[in-house]
Amino acid sequence: MKKMLLALALAGSTLISAQASAETLKIGTEGAYPPFNFQDADGKLGGFDVEIGLALCEKMKVECEVVGQDWDGIIPGLLAKKYDMIIASMFITEERKKQVAFTDPYYIAAMTHAAPKNSGITDFTDEGMKGKTIGAQSGTTQADYVAAVYPDADIKLYPTQAEVNLDMANGRLDVQVGDMIPLLDWVTKNEDGKACCELIGQPITDKKFVGDGVGIAVRQEDSDLREKLNKALADIRADGTYKAINDKYFSIDVYTMK
Repeated sequence: MKKMLLALALAGSTLISAQASAETLKIGTEGAYPPFNFQDADGKLGGFDVEIGLALCEKMKVECEVVGQDWDGIIPGLLAKKYDMIIASMFITEERKKQVAFTDPYYIAAMTHAAPKNSGITDFTDEGMKGKTIGAQSGTTQADYVAAVYPDADIKLYPTQAEVNLDMANGRLDVQVGDMIPLLDWVTKNEDGKACCELIGQPITDKKFVGDGVGIAVRQEDSDLREKLNKALADIRADGTYKAINDKYFSIDVYTMK
């Protein structure tokens, strides 16, 4: 009888283990922030963030599904358990740490200003921007920066970065503040082949706004998942997987900015 009970217990344990290993984790991303995350013509989510996420899942030997979510609701969606992690170019900041936990950074970033070509803007003080129309994506550290540094400007916030870019291309913004790498990509890849705009000023690297880099957000109680993601990140850096993905999108290593 004892042997039978032991056999049943072992069988049950094996079943539970198999069920756990078959669990599908969900990755939340925005899908509106190329080249980091975007939707292709068929509606499929892709980009650097997505490919890094799927590579991490492969290292952890788990199945993963990518879920799209508007930026304004991306942290609430994680807390509501719509997905298990956010991989969406989210800066690691002290304010966000009050709601979520972050992995080690998977790339570092800076913000920057962009303006129409030959704008003549050289004064990046509140007085210099007074009366100018400045755009940024709502709910981002870029929006926080604009509100803090340029309170006397006419600030316009948009649901997506694409809408900020569109208004600038159409002459409705004097300047915008955005993440440096996507803006660099945008100003060099206009649809008509003629770039409307250019990056201006020095990169914005104030840690109050750009934090400690860009990390993967998980729920604060999910410390085990956070540790597994950190190990997987180290593994893909070591075996060349990260570099292969990086080189598809960028001419520099965004992990080191070199």
